Amino acid sequence: MKRHRIVALCALAAVMAGASGRQAFAEAGELRISRGFGIHYMPLYVMEKFKLVEKHAAAAGLGNVKVTYHAIDGGNVVNDAMLAGALDIAALGVPGFLTLWDKARTIPQYEVKGLVGIGAGSVWLVTRNPNVKTLADFTNKDRIAVPGIKTSFVAVVLEMAVAQAMGKENYAKLDPLTVSLPHPDALTAMLSRKSEIDAHFSSPPFSYIENDQPDFHRVVNSVDVLGPLTIIMAYTRRSFYDTNPKLAAAFVAAAKEAASMIAADKREAARAYLSLAKLKTSEDEMMRMLDDPETHYSVAPEGIMKYAEFMHDIGTLKGQPKSWKDLFFPLIHDAPGS
Repeated sequence: MKRHRIVALCALAAVMAGASGRQAFAEAGELRISRGFGIHYMPLYVMEKFKLVEKHAAAAGLGNVKVTYHAIDGGNVVNDAMLAGALDIAALGVPGFLTLWDKARTIPQYEVKGLVGIGAGSVWLVTRNPNVKTLADFTNKDRIAVPGIKTSFVAVVLEMAVAQAMGKENYAKLDPLTVSLPHPDALTAMLSRKSEIDAHFSSPPFSYIENDQPDFHRVVNSVDVLGPLTIIMAYTRRSFYDTNPKLAAAFVAAAKEAASMIAADKREAARAYLSLAKLKTSEDEMMRMLDDPETHYSVAPEGIMKYAEFMHDIGTLKGQPKSWKDLFFPLIHDAPGS
């Protein structure tokens, strides 16, 4: 994304903000949040189901705030929606956020920073090609589905895995094989066994569904490459944060409560997720995924600098944060586990 494109999108955001009728110095009466697909977004599904943001906003004296959740997948798409003024808070993979943070930091009035971690765990690269046992076995005939090319979490993890297996100079070797496709569409393509898509790098439940197929198999588990890390995080613009401090704090409080609710009653959380995601997956299958020790939920960011260091090393990020706190607003700086 070039600078002139960011400026144009941000100009559009200013127009849309002016047209919204929000009064100066008054916090917004509406909050627009993006969420993607997969159980690493589960706290957002719980927040929506049980109206947790509304609860904390009311407790902060903000009245009846209207909260809407928009299903958007892929770092590029989410970031464009944010810059176009269509979102107030966005949830996406850490690399997608880092890409926008790096681009927007040169335009101070449109600075973005993180609010909270959302979900941590693992993502799997699964293939239906019996000849592919390792990353080195992929050929130009293969196609790997990812939510967003180059910027989605799994796309960057793929580069990190390739760098580890084939040398840092070859980190982008498999990039030409990637195809941008939301996880539900990629799952459908894989299960059809007729699409050119013969591999999919995804999160649960999609990764589990695919790996359970008798003729599919897993090639990469992200935990084997990176260890347990935050996968999904939420961010917002500096301008929104500064003009809506109570609403931003209400979102963070809601995320904390959602993480606690999931830990206390995974089955109830699974029901909330299934009711909104509308996936043909049983509660018991969801429990199998939630009971996986690799999957957990915490507002405290984990391992953010691993992404930043890799992306800076390969030139994707021009700027290099000194600490994860450079990337997040202060609301979360003292969270246990940060």
